[in-house]
Amino acid sequence: MVKRIAAQHRSPVRGTDAPLSANAKRVTVLGAGVAGLVAAHELERLGHRVEVLEGSGRIGGRIHTHRFAAGPLVELGAMRVPADHLRTMHYIAELGLADQVREFRTLFSEDNAYYATDSGPVRQRDVPRVLLEDYRALLAGADYREATVLFGARLLAVGEAIGPAEFRRSLREELGRGLLDLVDQVDPACFLRGRDQVDLHAFFAAHPEARTWCGGRLARFIDDVLSETSPRLIRLEGGMDQIVRRLGERVRGPITCGQEVVGITVRERDVLVDLRLSDQVVTRRCDYVLCTIPFAVLRRLRLHGLSESKMAAIRGVRYWSGTKIAFHCREAFWEQDGITGGASFTGGQLRQTYYPAVEGDPAEGAALLASYTIGEDADVLGRMPFAARHVAALRELSMTHPELLRPGMVVDAVSSAWGQSWWSGGAGVARWGQDALSCEQERIEAARPENRLFFAGEHCSSTAAWINGAIESAEEAVRRIHRYQPRPHRIAVCPTGVRPLNPGEVRL
Repeated sequence: MVKRIAAQHRSPVRGTDAPLSANAKRVTVLGAGVAGLVAAHELERLGHRVEVLEGSGRIGGRIHTHRFAAGPLVELGAMRVPADHLRTMHYIAELGLADQVREFRTLFSEDNAYYATDSGPVRQRDVPRVLLEDYRALLAGADYREATVLFGARLLAVGEAIGPAEFRRSLREELGRGLLDLVDQVDPACFLRGRDQVDLHAFFAAHPEARTWCGGRLARFIDDVLSETSPRLIRLEGGMDQIVRRLGERVRGPITCGQEVVGITVRERDVLVDLRLSDQVVTRRCDYVLCTIPFAVLRRLRLHGLSESKMAAIRGVRYWSGTKIAFHCREAFWEQDGITGGASFTGGQLRQTYYPAVEGDPAEGAALLASYTIGEDADVLGRMPFAARHVAALRELSMTHPELLRPGMVVDAVSSAWGQSWWSGGAGVARWGQDALSCEQERIEAARPENRLFFAGEHCSSTAAWINGAIESAEEAVRRIHRYQPRPHRIAVCPTGVRPLNPGEVRL
């Protein structure tokens, strides 16, 4: 368990809670996800007036905690936080949620969980030896230490479990001899746990040169592998949506759902926002706008007055799809199989199956996150009708867990396909395959304001696809809005006196 919240991060927009009337601005925030709510809260702390408009019927964005009727909860969106994501940990502490922090057990944290192989599922404790010979054959007789081959097999196993289909197809070539040559020089045997478990986190922490040596595509993959399989992941008992609920309670201005944005026009001194309300479209004139709408959604809107470079950025950001399927089970049957948490790699269409901690009354049953997929795998499931999706998941997962077919074992099913969501258009920004420079250029252009239109969201951050990135982008946008100095009005002389210049007019 993580015993103490990391509170070293202090938001750079803080330090003054007193209203700054001379600089007070009226800001309309589009989107009530984490980025929008954090920004609204921080803008108000600096004395600005804020309203939040949300298109869907709920706040939270891609934080979505589902509560089964008279039963357990399951996370259909964000479900974990790396303990070194200090911005997120800071807000968890500030929102009074430190006592809800619990360990999140992830892939490869439970030896009794399963891993799919060509010959059928095996326990994860047996995976290294099972994959060792297959991986050695892939290396075509190269003379590496056994610990080095175990290292490569372990990294390949994690990649097969985590990576989307389009990445897995080239993963075996990516994890070829170049990386292993470097690994072999430092003897990974020092990082063995037991006889055949390589501690990847300890290895890359001790040898960062191995991480930086990798090309952009592989480096981004390793970053995500280390994050997603970290032993220092946390969750919130009672649901991740506690973060957005408590943020929403702290925002004094109105937060209004059902306000779908269908168009944005940027002008020199204001921003026009077109909203679909019931069966009509109305236009709101806003002094300042902070847009946290994902670019996958923003690019289908009617946009006017934006620069070509901004439009190119909006069109160019790529998103992963993500689909989750969960079952409300009568009981945590997997515990009788020796599985006390963590996740299995079940292969097939389902890919990852998580065993959430049982909270509350065991008589109310337990939640099983039957499938978590990204990329092409997520689209295959996400495009199915709900009922067909749930049946396919039950049929496939019962090959690993036949207990699911016992009468009355599955009480209910629920799923979320973020790639097909009207409000998100994806589960998060995909930057695998990009080097560090192109990632930073994409981030800078995504976050760059257009006159009085500002941008935030994980797509504008250096930590894409994590809550931490949404907070990072919100803080940057708040600084920019707070420091923004409107251009003085240009004056023209007219027969009846002095009036502001019209666009393109010059003083005579």
